[in-house]
Amino acid sequence: MATAHKKKIWGWMAFDWASQPFYTLGLTFIFGPYFAEVAAQYFMGQGAGVDEAKAQSQSTWAFGQTIAGLIIAFSAPFLGAFADAAGRKIPWLALFSVIYVVATWSLWHLAPDGSNLILVLLIFYVGFIAAESALNFINAILPSLGNDKEVGRISGSGAAFGYWGGVLSLALMLLFFAESATTGKTMIGMSPMFGLDADAREGTRAVGPFIAIWYAVFIIPFFLFVRDDPALKSPTPKIREVWNDLKQTLSAVVKRKSLGSFLLGSMFYRDALNSLYAFGGVYAGLVLGWPIQDGFNPFSVGVFGVVSAIAAAIFTYIGGRFDARLGPKPVIIGAVLFLIIVSSIIVGMSRTQVFGVPIAAGSTVPDIIFFTCGVVIGGAGGVLYAASRSLMVRHTEPAAATQSFGLFALSGKATAFLAPFLIGVFTAVTGNVQLGFLPVILLFILGLIMLTWVNKDGDRAA
Repeated sequence: MATAHKKKIWGWMAFDWASQPFYTLGLTFIFGPYFAEVAAQYFMGQGAGVDEAKAQSQSTWAFGQTIAGLIIAFSAPFLGAFADAAGRKIPWLALFSVIYVVATWSLWHLAPDGSNLILVLLIFYVGFIAAESALNFINAILPSLGNDKEVGRISGSGAAFGYWGGVLSLALMLLFFAESATTGKTMIGMSPMFGLDADAREGTRAVGPFIAIWYAVFIIPFFLFVRDDPALKSPTPKIREVWNDLKQTLSAVVKRKSLGSFLLGSMFYRDALNSLYAFGGVYAGLVLGWPIQDGFNPFSVGVFGVVSAIAAAIFTYIGGRFDARLGPKPVIIGAVLFLIIVSSIIVGMSRTQVFGVPIAAGSTVPDIIFFTCGVVIGGAGGVLYAASRSLMVRHTEPAAATQSFGLFALSGKATAFLAPFLIGVFTAVTGNVQLGFLPVILLFILGLIMLTWVNKDGDRAA
């Protein structure tokens, strides 16, 4: 393989390494649980009871994700079609990178009193929109990196590389910044670095600037080694031309049974997976009472996150090898089955019982079960993510890769409002956080059913 092409592959994988902390630290294990903690305290201060405040906290987080998902869903195909017509992806990635860095840096402003709760929530999801929009363009570069078997391995390796970035970034946050809410110390018993005020939770709030700096530094190899193909560059297209082209593509999807079934199925199971990621740390904090950080206590959100991210990195790498050997479809089916099992367990347990069987007060059984579920979610989720974009490559025409992955993003986000919305509704109606996860199981099952009509080799020749 030529040196320039190897550099392009490593530059492409640098995006996963650079952006993963947003999901690991921001969405799931540091900022998400901190937001839930602050929001619950804020709602209690407004007169809500403890359980009601926790339910309101999860509902607020869910509805924020709902709105962001809708924006991503309906902008991605159009942006993809526009970029394909112009033959330029890099300028879009630069724009979204700037928005991402500014938004994530601003997460610093979520004070413990929750006075600017909704503003910071909006800022967080602006960063989320930028990250997901950039990912659409990154995925569109994947078909140019190798043939179908090589793409499966590259996709798995890139995702695994990103998860290792998540592991390292989370470890650094826990060791040197994120303080315990009770002791004010980091995992190794020191005060947050740089004189940050533990009483004002500045160590935990530093997750925003940390994510921004991490991305700004580690995205550099991407912009050094990945270039738009000069042969594909065209004059800036007219909006009407792009829209007409997109309508034709959408009409063609209906006639492609395999592609249509895959997009619909992945719409369901990726929506469910994203909800597990978005609410996993929130669940651990609200249902099991896990702190974000409590030294080396394994039943803390931080340690849980490190172990889950390590599992994701290892199993995603292995999944990429199975993808290269067996193809992505059987890998996806296996991952979804594991996720259905763990989702059912999460719904059926609480601090006091597991599937109706009472548990003694102070028992660590619920903690051990959820910890194990988190490892499976991390591993199966990573495999599912990498194999899904590999299967999408088998349904993609290289000349319209960004538009195709725009449709992939649309399928992943068109109902992205659905799972968070249903979680929010179920949680609000039942007043029970774990019962709020019931819709996740249904979405995984629907996704699995739709895979029945997907050709394992794609349908580009159809």
